[in-house]
Amino acid sequence: MTQNTNHKEIDTEAMILKAAEREFLAKGFAGARTTAIAEAAGVTHGMLHYYFRTKEKLFEKILSEKIGLMKNLILNSALDNALPLEQRLRRIISVHIDFLAANPGLPKFLIDEVFCNPGRVAKFGEQFRGIVPAVTLMFEKDLRKGIEAGIYREVDITMLIIDIISLNAFSFIAMPMLNACFANLACDQASFIARRKEDIFDTVWRKIVCS
Repeated sequence: MTQNTNHKEIDTEAMILKAAEREFLAKGFAGARTTAIAEAAGVTHGMLHYYFRTKEKLFEKILSEKIGLMKNLILNSALDNALPLEQRLRRIISVHIDFLAANPGLPKFLIDEVFCNPGRVAKFGEQFRGIVPAVTLMFEKDLRKGIEAGIYREVDITMLIIDIISLNAFSFIAMPMLNACFANLACDQASFIARRKEDIFDTVWRKIVCS
């Protein structure tokens, strides 16, 4: 009975989180309603509060899981010392774009939340802490070797990371506008994502490698 109860609780929590994610991404934190989340999850409002207490805790749980997943994916790609810089950079771009493709509404949602509630910036920063220093350290070490060997240029690593994040995220933030301007550019999403990975890698790599 205890094992079945635990499975049931896990399933219920998962259903609530899935419904809450849809509600938050569609309406933002301020517009999201716990009653709507409970209804979509097929639970009572009281049960939702039993699992997560407040809308804020539910929001933080979802955000923490999403950013934690992205953090692990990127760090696993960045810290694989067996691969040369070119391959690691390609993998970082690829896994980040794949993550965004699986969560296309997340970049716009985060930006909207920051503008609507500047106090969330600190919380978002805490969630991302650990990603940037680790990736920066990886770039610094490999770039320095390449610069000394005359293979790579002197580059601003912070700007390089911003370039990658911006280029990757813009493809999804601006997707409705891009489709309108370029006649359903991403109607074949798999092909579009593959092309973006290659193009973004080429753009970033040209800033690094000596011609």
